[in-house]
Amino acid sequence: MLRDLTRARTTITRARTKEIQRLEKPLEDAGIKLSAVASNIVGVSGRAMLEALIGGQRDPVVLADLAKQRLAFSSEKIPASTEALRGPFSDHHAFMARLYLDRIDAHGADIARLEERIEEAIKPFQPARELLMSIPGFSHIVADVFIAETGADMSVFPTAAHLASWAAVVPGCNESAGRLKSATTRPGNRHLKAALGVAALSAARSKDTYYNARYRRIAGTHRPATSHRRKARSPSVPALIAVVAVEHSMLIDAWNMVVNGAFYHDPGADYSTRHHPGQTKAKAIKQLQALGYTVTLEPLTHAAQHRGPATHPLRVTAFSSKTQ
Repeated sequence: MLRDLTRARTTITRARTKEIQRLEKPLEDAGIKLSAVASNIVGVSGRAMLEALIGGQRDPVVLADLAKQRLAFSSEKIPASTEALRGPFSDHHAFMARLYLDRIDAHGADIARLEERIEEAIKPFQPARELLMSIPGFSHIVADVFIAETGADMSVFPTAAHLASWAAVVPGCNESAGRLKSATTRPGNRHLKAALGVAALSAARSKDTYYNARYRRIAGTHRPATSHRRKARSPSVPALIAVVAVEHSMLIDAWNMVVNGAFYHDPGADYSTRHHPGQTKAKAIKQLQALGYTVTLEPLTHAAQHRGPATHPLRVTAFSSKTQ
């Protein structure tokens, strides 16, 4: 029952998103750049301006004033906002906008009904839900999908690796001549994978966390995609692999948390540096060498005596080969 509800919510939420995208079409045709004024065109301020347009208001100054009242615009932004709301918005555009808004509202009402049913159905799993929501990026929606798709019964999966394999969130990396060519995975459970993808992208944007550091370490300097970038570049292969790697880490953590009844504890952004010092050192040396430096490492024996044998402080001397 819970699975039917969460899947229906996902389907209708996607349909609502498509209607919002369709709503942008008559606005673009009329030259109305509403998204430049309000990031969410069906939010409170965006909705107020849309209703005014549909109701016959065409004065961009009046429309911009609606945004100013709700978005606390600075005086410098008012002229640009006024210009963005100037355009030949016709009765036909108003009809189409009204049609799409009504469909968006209908989907919203259906989602609200589903949310109410899900809240009732999820009650037996509330402890697991609260544990899962402590994971960065795990909203109540993602937690609900995890519980619905797995049944929150980890005894079905002997180890966390079994769960990851079942969900197929282990990236298949194909490399040729030093270049990654693919980040494909097996089909797995598409409902769980889709929810994990949303959670992974959200966690990848959270600063100073283990997931953020893991994403950046694998993806390099590629920034995680954001939903509001309408014309963003397609993510690179390393970025796709990094997202799947974060999904994998999340699933491993979720299994352990549900099994042990423990809330999430972030290992920290420096986890890899602390637990893999050799790799960190080798990477730093390689980066300096790529910049044209000759690197010499000298153990700080005095510091090592005080810190103990577990740590090996080094003095790094780098000479530029260009000046030698």
